[in-house]
Amino acid sequence: MQLKNNVTEFILLGLTQDPVRKKIVFVIFLIFYLGILLGNTLIIVTIKTSSALGSPMYFFLFHLSVYDACFSTSIAPRMIADALLKNATISFSECMIQVFTFHFFGSLEIFILVLMAVDRYVAICKPLHYTTIMSHRVCGVLMSLAWLGSCVHSSAQIFLVLSLPFCGPNVIDHYFCDLQPLLKLACADTYVTNFLLVSNSGAICTVSFLMLVLSYALILHCLRNHSAEGRKKALSTCISHIIAVVLFFGPCIFIYTRPATTFSMDKMIAVFYTIGTPLFNPLIYTLGNAEVKNALRMLWSKKLMPDDKR
Repeated sequence: MQLKNNVTEFILLGLTQDPVRKKIVFVIFLIFYLGILLGNTLIIVTIKTSSALGSPMYFFLFHLSVYDACFSTSIAPRMIADALLKNATISFSECMIQVFTFHFFGSLEIFILVLMAVDRYVAICKPLHYTTIMSHRVCGVLMSLAWLGSCVHSSAQIFLVLSLPFCGPNVIDHYFCDLQPLLKLACADTYVTNFLLVSNSGAICTVSFLMLVLSYALILHCLRNHSAEGRKKALSTCISHIIAVVLFFGPCIFIYTRPATTFSMDKMIAVFYTIGTPLFNPLIYTLGNAEVKNALRMLWSKKLMPDDKR
């Protein structure tokens, strides 16, 4: 007999249930979220207005900043608002939308990080063919494929979750709707569903991470034939990307490549990739990139010049 879905809303326990700590969460994460929007908007405007940042690397960085802002927006605003409520609830449909958008923008960020690694490999190991291989048309096609892959991934996740019956328990011990907490509430055996969900998310995280490791291994191999100055310049363009990869993939692999088990630390680890990565990426790519810093200086000088002339 097929069980009916009787749950119309879920209760989100958030990061804490203590009233004082909830106020602290509200203030801290509001500042973090405003920092995410400000930092990523600054990167977007700088790349769009600077003719010096027209290479494929900055095309992908532009999209990474856009989707970082979207990724955090799928989680942070509700999390911040819920910190002011005594009992935070989310409707079933809103919960499913959050799962879809979170996984869509999350997987899109993974694919963009892979494309950025491919771009660095071509730029460093095949510099004479770089403009041909990484043309604007090719970059556009790669981004379209990333969108398609993200749609397939998030749609598959939603399809599997919607196939489960939720007939009673509705308390989610998390600050947003995600797969593992939802599986714990299902009124059915979730072994097969969990296996498929882990295979989907886990495969994307693990395969993408291995591709990134391979790309940087090939880059290091290519750098053996470069001069010391050439090696230093090439590595300086990759270090910021490597830091971003470690910050994002470490927590993701921990959460999404294991069986249906939850730990008390999961919520804090999730903060790293839902809030931390979108917050730190603008700093990482700005402070570690001379071209972006110069473009920012030029942008601010243009903004200040009209004021000086008045």
